[in-house]
Amino acid sequence: MPINIRDRLPHRPPFLLVDRVLEVEEGKRASAQKCVTENEPFFAGHFPGLPVMPGVLLVEAIAQTAAIAVATEKGTIGLLAGIDDARFRRPVRPGDVVRLDAEILSLRHNIGKARGSARVDGEVVAEATVLFVIRPASDLS
Repeated sequence: MPINIRDRLPHRPPFLLVDRVLEVEEGKRASAQKCVTENEPFFAGHFPGLPVMPGVLLVEAIAQTAAIAVATEKGTIGLLAGIDDARFRRPVRPGDVVRLDAEILSLRHNIGKARGSARVDGEVVAEATVLFVIRPASDLS
């Protein structure tokens, strides 16, 4: 059965960086996909004439993929709390299809840690460990 992204993530365009969920093993891992198009709003300024997806958005896409793995309750939000060991191997450009993988390393109460990667054509383009806290979305209002 397909996963409805809107049931798992409170993000909406233009900050929703996951187009499709490929696999989920609840509480353990998730795989997703982002199709990068030339119409992405960040390309207008990053960089004119040389469009490159910002690395920080690749890390955010990894974090969103991790949140999909742990967001089993509607009405919760995963808040990014830290980034460790981030590496960027090559630029992501319009036309690239990014495969996002996140493995949950630990999850205790409402605090988690995940290791994730972004790949284009099987080649790692970015990787990072992300720390997150899971909160009821109502806490933010």
